[in-house]
Amino acid sequence: MLEELEDLFDSSTIRPTFSYVHIILALYIFEKHPEGIGRYRLKENLLIGSGTARSLINKLNEVMNFIEVSKNNKRRGHVLTDKGLKFLKMLKKKIPLLEEGNTKALEEIIIQDKKLNAYICLIKNCADKLNSGIEQRDAAIKVNGSGATCLIFDGNDLKYPKSPNIQNDQVKIGDNLQKYFKLKATEHNTDLEMNDVIIVGLGDTSERARLATLNSALT
Repeated sequence: MLEELEDLFDSSTIRPTFSYVHIILALYIFEKHPEGIGRYRLKENLLIGSGTARSLINKLNEVMNFIEVSKNNKRRGHVLTDKGLKFLKMLKKKIPLLEEGNTKALEEIIIQDKKLNAYICLIKNCADKLNSGIEQRDAAIKVNGSGATCLIFDGNDLKYPKSPNIQNDQVKIGDNLQKYFKLKATEHNTDLEMNDVIIVGLGDTSERARLATLNSALT
């Protein structure tokens, strides 16, 4: 799916400084603002500079035709086109859930500073691509997040991935947290199925936690 976005990085001069996570997250953000969103608000959401936001908007508009200036009010910024909505719909079949998590409900797996913000993400049928979860944690840290925890659904329970240093079976999370994640999936018109993966990403702000979570999901 990401290979369809490779043209966004083509440049005769300097390679764009945005990455796949900024592209994907931008599409989610545009969808949440059907009235339009401008460059300033987009850069604040994506945690990128003004120049990078301008470049990303131009590429999404001119190269991919994923966004266009709002016809109702040009001053409101850009909105998703039918092509952009179609791509996002396809993407959401793989990642149907990306939302802020309740840190109180997530206390069982948030062992760091309780003041951190959390986001949760559901990735369908990708457990076979997950090892110990270290790569996903590193992906969260790469975008200045505070880490990420992965959980695998085995058809009955959500469990932590096997650790390379521990030989025993996977450990499942508590019943209350199981119910919390299953409820979140239901709220997004989906169910947890065998080999689905839940990622909880952390950050010092809500925006940072969201970026960390999605970058982990794309790893």
